[in-house]
Amino acid sequence: MKKNILKISLLGIVTGLLNGLFGSGGGTLLVPGMIFLLKTEVHKAHATAISIILPLTFISTIIYFKSGIINYEITLKVASGGIIGSYIGAKLLNKIPTNWLRKIFALFMMIAAFRMVF
Repeated sequence: MKKNILKISLLGIVTGLLNGLFGSGGGTLLVPGMIFLLKTEVHKAHATAISIILPLTFISTIIYFKSGIINYEITLKVASGGIIGSYIGAKLLNKIPTNWLRKIFALFMMIAAFRMVF
C-alpha cells in the first residue's frame, strides 16, 4: 500500500509541476501514469485525469492572474470553444473502444511532441 501512495504522490507532484510550468502535463502525464503505474482502466484514467487537472489549473490560474500574464481576449474565445468541445468529448469517451482510445491519445501525443520539436 505504501508503494502505491508514493507512486500517487510523485505522480501528483510532477503533474502539478508540469501544469504550473507549461500549462499542460495533466493528460499527457496523468493518463499514462495511471494506466501503467497504477493499473487504472483506460477510460477511468482519462476521466480521472480531467478531474485532477481542474484544481491544478485553478491554482495556476490564480498565480498567473496575480502576475498579470493572462491574455483575456484569447482566454474567452478559446474557453468558449473548449467548453463545447469538452462537453462533446466527455459524452463520446465511453463510446470509443479502449484500443482506439489508446491509439488516438498516442497519436495526439506524438503530433504534439513533433510540433514542439520542429
